[in-house]
Amino acid sequence: MKPIILFLIFTFIMATASRADKPPVVETGSVTPMPSQWIDKDTGHKITHLTLRKGENRSFYFHNNPFLPSVNGVNEKMIFSGKVNDDMQLFSVDLKTGNADQITNKKAISGEIVSVKGREVYYQCGDSVFATRVENHKMRLIYVFPENARGHITTLNADETLLGGALNSAEEAEILKNYPEKKDFFNRIYDAKLRRTLFTIPAKGGALKQIYSENAWLNHIQFSPTEPDLLMFCHEGPWHKVDRIWTVNVNGGEPKLMHKRTVDGEIAGHEFFSPDGKRIWFDLQMPRSVTFFLSGTDLATGNEKRYEMTRNEWSIHFIVSPDQKLFAGDGGDSGQVAKAEDGMWIYLFTPEGDRFKSERLVNMKHHNYKLEPNVHFFPDGKWIIFRANFEGHSDIYAVEIEK
Repeated sequence: MKPIILFLIFTFIMATASRADKPPVVETGSVTPMPSQWIDKDTGHKITHLTLRKGENRSFYFHNNPFLPSVNGVNEKMIFSGKVNDDMQLFSVDLKTGNADQITNKKAISGEIVSVKGREVYYQCGDSVFATRVENHKMRLIYVFPENARGHITTLNADETLLGGALNSAEEAEILKNYPEKKDFFNRIYDAKLRRTLFTIPAKGGALKQIYSENAWLNHIQFSPTEPDLLMFCHEGPWHKVDRIWTVNVNGGEPKLMHKRTVDGEIAGHEFFSPDGKRIWFDLQMPRSVTFFLSGTDLATGNEKRYEMTRNEWSIHFIVSPDQKLFAGDGGDSGQVAKAEDGMWIYLFTPEGDRFKSERLVNMKHHNYKLEPNVHFFPDGKWIIFRANFEGHSDIYAVEIEK
C-alpha cells in the first residue's frame, strides 16, 4: 500500500478516535439525563458528574470543606449528602473512580463537618453528636445535649480538638416549628431578640463550654482554618439592619467587629475565611442592590480589600481558590437581591486592579435557584464543583477551569 494511502488511513483513524473520546457539546440542562460528561455549549468548558450514585445528592455549603486527601493507597475523596429513603446520609466519593460509599446510617442526621487529620465526619442526630470514620465507618458518641439545652454543632477548629456551635432557646424552636419557611421565620426570629450562646465541645468528648452569650441571633459559626482558638460568627437577620461579621477568642475576651456599615442600606454577609486564615471575605453591597463588591478584611490590620463587579456577576456565594489567585461565584436568578437579568451562571473571577474580570463556566438557566449551587474549588485548583437540579433532581457536578 502506498505511503500516502497509509497516511490518510492513519489520519482518519486518529480523527475518529478523537471524536469518540471528546464529550458532546450540549446546552447544560437541556436534556434529561445529561451525559456523564459534556461541553457546555455556551461556555466551552467541560462538565462532569462527580458521583455515579443515582438519586438525590448534594455537595456541602460553600464554606464547609468536603475534601479528604489521598493516603496509604486510598484515593482523594469528597464527602457529600445523599438521600436514602427519607433521610439524607453522608457519603464519600472516590474522585478517581466516582464510586460512592455510604458512611452514616441514622435517622434525621444533620451536619457537614469533615476531620481531615482524623478522617472522620461529625454530625448530629437530635440531641446527640457523633463522629464516624470515613473508611471503616466506626462510630463514636461525643456528646448528648441535656434536655433543657437546644444546641447544634457547625464547625471544627484548626487542630481538630474542638467542635463549635450555638445554643438556642425554646422560644426560637417554637417559631421554627410554627413557621418552617425561611420567608416566615426569618424576621420573626430576628425581631424576637432571643438568647443565643456560642459553645465548644472537645472533639474527643467532654464537657460543653459556653463562650459568649447575647440576646441576638448568633449564626454562621466558623472556626479559623489556621488559628485553633479563633471563632467567627454573625449577627443574623436582615443584612441592612445588622453589623453582621464578628470574631471571638474561645478562651475569653470581647467579640471584635470585622466590618462596620457606613452607608444607609449597606449590607455585608455570606462571610468566609481565606485558606491561610489571614482574611475574612464577604459579599458587600453599598447600598443594597446598587453597587456590588467582594470585600476582605485583614484580621491583623483591619484593612479591607475590595473587588467590584457588575450586577449580573454578583453571586449568592463566593469562594477563593487554594492559591488565593482566583475566585468563583454561583450566580443568581432575578429573584435574588441583585435582581440580575442575566446572572444564572457559574463564574470564575480573576482580580484586575480593584475589579473582577469574569468568565462564565456553566450556563445555569435550566437550574432552579431555590437550590443554591454553593461552589467549591478542588484542592488542585483545576476544577470547581457545584450542585444543581437541571436534571429534575439535585446532583453534584464539576466544571473544568481550563477549556
